[in-house]
Amino acid sequence: MDLQLQGKRVLVTGASKGIGLACATAFAREGAEPILVARDGAALQAAAQAIQAQTGKAVRTLALDLAQAGAAARVLDEAGAVDILVNNAGAVPGGALDQVADDRWRAGWELKVHGYIDLARHYYPLMRQAGTGVIANVIGMAGSAPRADYICGAAANASLIAFTRALGGDAPRHGVRVFGVNPSRTRTDRVLTLAKQRAQARWGDESRWEETLSDLPFGRLMEAEEVADMVVFGASPRAGYLSGTVIDLDGGEQYAR
Repeated sequence: MDLQLQGKRVLVTGASKGIGLACATAFAREGAEPILVARDGAALQAAAQAIQAQTGKAVRTLALDLAQAGAAARVLDEAGAVDILVNNAGAVPGGALDQVADDRWRAGWELKVHGYIDLARHYYPLMRQAGTGVIANVIGMAGSAPRADYICGAAANASLIAFTRALGGDAPRHGVRVFGVNPSRTRTDRVLTLAKQRAQARWGDESRWEETLSDLPFGRLMEAEEVADMVVFGASPRAGYLSGTVIDLDGGEQYAR
């Protein structure tokens, strides 16, 4: 199936690894022109080399901490207008209400919640003016199925779900689409880190992290490439009626308990 993404400029945040890198790779494979944004310049270069090796496509990179004031404006200045914005960067801490220090809570929200909103505030008006464009928000199942031991992330994701639905409801009047994807537990470094934190909080032993990942749908973690395929299809003209929707990509886990 031709996803009609040839030559489309796609900005992907948190693109040096995990779901962000998988998204950038999938877009490049479809002929799009990804622009990778992340904090670690060396990791970005390694990601760009991996994408070129896999797809033959040279990609642009921008090393920038999106939690810093003025970061979104700098992204727009350096990257320019894009056809598709994929908000993916985030590092919200795990833990219960009494386990997440205030500074860590605020830092996590600054990057993910305010980072997504700030980039949308810069790019949505341009897309609206152009009468075309897509914003895809990679959010997370904790917003739809909140848990007390990931309360900071659950509240952050719930906020972004509402933000995506509200903006996505307005966007089609201007020829723009906004949608979200809620991945469940995916095979990434971050999921391993959160699993260790959860094991430490429950049993005082992070080495028992695998016990926190039992009863997974299909008996396995989701792969980052599976999330990327959903994002890329949703951002393509083939999904041209998709806006204001946040897709729960969890293998039915929320209904199986």
